[in-house]
Amino acid sequence: MMISKAKKAARILLTEGPAPLARSISYSLRNPLAKQYKQWLQENPLFPADLARMRRDSAGFDYRPLISIVTPVYNVDEIWLTKCIDSVIAQTYDNWELCLADDASTEPHVHAVLQRYQEREPRVKVVFLEENRGIAGASNAALELASGEFVGLLDNDDELTPDALFHVVSLLNEHRDADMIYSDEDKLNKDGALCEPFFKPDWSPDLFLTQMYTCHFGVYRKSLADAIGGFREGFDGSQDYDFVLRLSEQTDRIHHIPKILYHWRMIPGSTAEKYESKDSDVPSMKSLSHAMRRRGWKGVVERGLEPGTFRIRYYITGEPLVSIIIPTRDRAELLKKCVDSIRKKTTWGNYEIIVMDNGSSEKASLKYLEAFDALEGCRVIKHEGPFNFSAINNAAAREAAGEMLVFLNNDTEVSAGDWLEAMLELAQLPHAGAVGPCLLYPDDTIQHAGIILGLGGIANPAFYRRPAEGWSYFNQARVIRDYSAVTGACMMVRKEVFEELGGFDEENLPIAYNDIDFCLRLREKGYQSVYTPFAILYHDEGASRGYGPDPEADYMIEKWRGVIDRDPFYNPNLARDRFDFSLKLRQPS
Repeated sequence: MMISKAKKAARILLTEGPAPLARSISYSLRNPLAKQYKQWLQENPLFPADLARMRRDSAGFDYRPLISIVTPVYNVDEIWLTKCIDSVIAQTYDNWELCLADDASTEPHVHAVLQRYQEREPRVKVVFLEENRGIAGASNAALELASGEFVGLLDNDDELTPDALFHVVSLLNEHRDADMIYSDEDKLNKDGALCEPFFKPDWSPDLFLTQMYTCHFGVYRKSLADAIGGFREGFDGSQDYDFVLRLSEQTDRIHHIPKILYHWRMIPGSTAEKYESKDSDVPSMKSLSHAMRRRGWKGVVERGLEPGTFRIRYYITGEPLVSIIIPTRDRAELLKKCVDSIRKKTTWGNYEIIVMDNGSSEKASLKYLEAFDALEGCRVIKHEGPFNFSAINNAAAREAAGEMLVFLNNDTEVSAGDWLEAMLELAQLPHAGAVGPCLLYPDDTIQHAGIILGLGGIANPAFYRRPAEGWSYFNQARVIRDYSAVTGACMMVRKEVFEELGGFDEENLPIAYNDIDFCLRLREKGYQSVYTPFAILYHDEGASRGYGPDPEADYMIEKWRGVIDRDPFYNPNLARDRFDFSLKLRQPS
């Protein structure tokens, strides 16, 4: 194995130079999934018998819509163009047409290849443009050729898996009203090997505003694509992102197929090979800015923490009072550290701190609480009785004067001073139910970056104990995105929404899982739980109360069994026994 790696390194160094070799080594070190995917492919093969079965089954579909594959073409190498077209011809579902628009290619082989396929295969339709219109213009020319009920987008050097359209139409037979369908994808490297699988979440609107994650393979209802005017010129490099932003404003009938149906080819100069090889940020940010204006949102678009990611800075409406609620019992040193960090670092001026004292008896704690209660904007409320996290926070919420509530553990410490602004920007949005920050351990590893259902049991935090600024699965720890839940250790909620749900469940979940249950009830009401990496706190989890047993686990399993089994914001191809978005692999017996 070492010899093989050495030979590969030598080949890269000799043929491409030191910079590509450095990138290759860096990628291998940062991405622990590279080896896993080779094993995953071995465990999930597509046999000829599978394809034969799909051909038989697809012939018997009750609903067999025509799918038009739309492909703009420009000066692509003959080998990649041929492989692209052949991948469509090889589909196990046969009711398709391939609509190709040649964007005035100057390479003579392009015309010859397209002409040959057009003459050989009646389902291949070609238009040769007399002048170069750019990728958006060529995509529209291909779209004009389409007569199908649905259109799928395919780049001229990429490939569909042979079962791609079969799975799309299988879904359409179950969901006739679907307007948009997207799948998982991987990449083809220069050696023709499959790599970098992207197993995606189901439709996640906040994630989509952070990165164009749906991407390949996208299939859209043709009438809706026509209604929004197809692709807009002036957005080349981000034309698909702009297209889906506009289309998703017209429908919420968006479905995800958790299967690899598309191979994105990595060739020199392509976005698949290296994002920075194209300046896609500018048209992407332009697309997002236009989307904000259409939707009536006020704010600005900024680059995100990683290449190809973005952040919408929503302007905060007014100056809402934020009520920060901190349950405590004794351990004055923890509470003081927490409160001091809030008062010294927080840049948002309009807040109050409510400390809920659940039976403190230590002399030092009582002395601190007395001094704290005398501070401006700070008050102590006594809550007698056994520890009941839900009841304590519900009581505090009733007393809170703020429009926004922040439930905060006393073993936390503010890191970034604009933590409240970062959460307020999102919590004020009508669709947002709960907003959670990035919580770090003192060693700068992740303690909470959103919660995934069914992970290591009922639920657990994403990217647990991963370095905060290290590799994360497609930058998911470094972007604003939707999760099924965020942690009650630091959670912002509009007070009106908290009251609408009746607060935390103090009867059935007095200690554990109350935050997860609350977030799942939010989702039932149509709200989202949103994670932001732009609000950062340190959290010494369990320092004040310890972990204790989970007496409420049986209740959660009984109530949310079906939901826990399939988290829509976590792909079923990813492992549920590890926290780093590893692939689900068979364990050796």
